[in-house]
Amino acid sequence: MNTEKSIEILNSLIQINNDRIEGYETASKEADETDLKTLFSHFTETSLKCKQELVAEVNRLGGKPTEGTTTSGKFFRVWMDIKSAVTGSDRKAIINSCEYGEDVAVETYNDALNHSEDLTPEQLMMIKEQHSSIKANHDEIKNLRDLMV
Repeated sequence: MNTEKSIEILNSLIQINNDRIEGYETASKEADETDLKTLFSHFTETSLKCKQELVAEVNRLGGKPTEGTTTSGKFFRVWMDIKSAVTGSDRKAIINSCEYGEDVAVETYNDALNHSEDLTPEQLMMIKEQHSSIKANHDEIKNLRDLMV
C-alpha cells in the first residue's frame, strides 16, 4: 500500500462529498417543496458523515485533508443557480441537476474502488459502505426523476 496514493484517493472522496454538501445546500435553497428540502437535508447528512470518516482517516495517515471542492462541482453549482433563475425553481430542473451531481459522486466512488490495491482492507470497507449510501441517494434521485417523466 502506498500511503500517498491512499491519501490522494481519500481526498478525492472528501472533495466529492464537499461538492454534495454545497450542491444540496444550494438545491435546498432553490427548491420550494418541503419534501425536496427534507430529502436534500438527508443527502447533506450522508455526505457530512462520509466526510467526517474520510477526514479522520487522512489525519490518521498523517496527511492533510482537502477542504475544497472539485472544479466540476463549482461549475455544477453555478449551472444550477443559473438554471433555477431561468426556470423559476422548477422541480424537474432541480432534480435533473441533482441527478447529474449524483452520477459524478457515484463515478468518483467507483474510481476509488478501482484502486483498491492502494487501500488497506479497512479503508476499502469504509469506502464500500459509503459507496452504498451514496448509491442509495443516487437511486432515490433517479427514481424521483423517473416518476416525473
